[in-house]
Amino acid sequence: MAGDGLKWDGLLKWSLSHADGTGSARNLSEEDRKWFMEAMQAQTVDVVKRMKEITLVMKTPEDVLEAQGIKPADIVEMLDELQEHVESIDMANDLHSIGGLIPLLGYLKNSDAGIRAKAADVITTIVQNNPRSQQLVMEASGLEPLLSNFTSDLDLTVRTKALGAISSLIRNNKAGIAAFRLANGYAGLRDALGSENVRFQRKALNLIQYLLRENNSDCSVVTELGFPPLMMHLTSSDDSDVREAALGGLLELARERTSGSSNVLAEEGKLKEVLQERIEGLSSMSAEDLGAAREERQLVDSIWNTCYNEPSSLREKGLVVLPGEEAPQLPPDVAGKMFEPPLRAWAAKPQSGGSSSADDDKKKATPLLLGPAHVNGSSNHEPRNPN
Repeated sequence: MAGDGLKWDGLLKWSLSHADGTGSARNLSEEDRKWFMEAMQAQTVDVVKRMKEITLVMKTPEDVLEAQGIKPADIVEMLDELQEHVESIDMANDLHSIGGLIPLLGYLKNSDAGIRAKAADVITTIVQNNPRSQQLVMEASGLEPLLSNFTSDLDLTVRTKALGAISSLIRNNKAGIAAFRLANGYAGLRDALGSENVRFQRKALNLIQYLLRENNSDCSVVTELGFPPLMMHLTSSDDSDVREAALGGLLELARERTSGSSNVLAEEGKLKEVLQERIEGLSSMSAEDLGAAREERQLVDSIWNTCYNEPSSLREKGLVVLPGEEAPQLPPDVAGKMFEPPLRAWAAKPQSGGSSSADDDKKKATPLLLGPAHVNGSSNHEPRNPN
């Protein structure tokens, strides 16, 4: 953090030296205690201060920023810093109280594609595993611009980032799912499956699988909209994650018998042909590749067994469960893992003790964008790897 010049690496070492259990316990002197508390308080104040400064910039009209020499790349860098701050659930929820959520949502309509994409990326972080922020974004009508960008933006990166934000916003959010369905979100997902972009396909497939698990009745909607042929086509993708996600969606359809989806799949000769092709592909894999394709093997066998009431030939060949593997108790959760951001998922679970590796992370400051001069320099932030 910029500002007070505190040596946070020194603070960390000092803290560890008094908490690693290797030294004898001793009471802190009043001077040490005062220094420690002031240091921690200064850090907290700095984060809030920076978020308020970033909010001020987000509220500033584009023409004023341009007159100050601020470029879109500078705004993207600023949003990257904001994203680091809102990885904390408390800071994510505080963004609205300091007036930053509304202008952030406004950036979804910015004229620059890079800003629109990054704004969706920040929103993804804010709402992941965070019911309070999900509610705040919904109340601020944040789903509407995300849906617009997802379905109609000319920039594919913007569309993909918007889909990622929607996925996180409506996950475990009944109101969000209902709004997505009413806004004809499934039509957008169908279009995404027809894209040539693997990442876009993968995000769409994972959201489809999640939605079908949450609402079995949607299987009939998906079937009527023509999803099964698209999913079957994607089972032959060169990308293993796309194949697994497509198979996972087909399995959900196959299991839902009340909607008629299972009968439609079973009666369609194309499905059996697709599964046989996957069985042949799996059978020809090396031992190493077979091990990596565990979920795909189990999904193919599960679909075959569900649709045709008999085990697939993979089971006869001993390829469903390889030596040393445990027999599957539940179908593999292909979609669920795509919605679990490491930091937020960790924070949402009870911890059993021990120190986190997050203590060793070092955050470096980004210069203020408003001022007499802008300091150009390379970003100190590590690149992110969204779902």
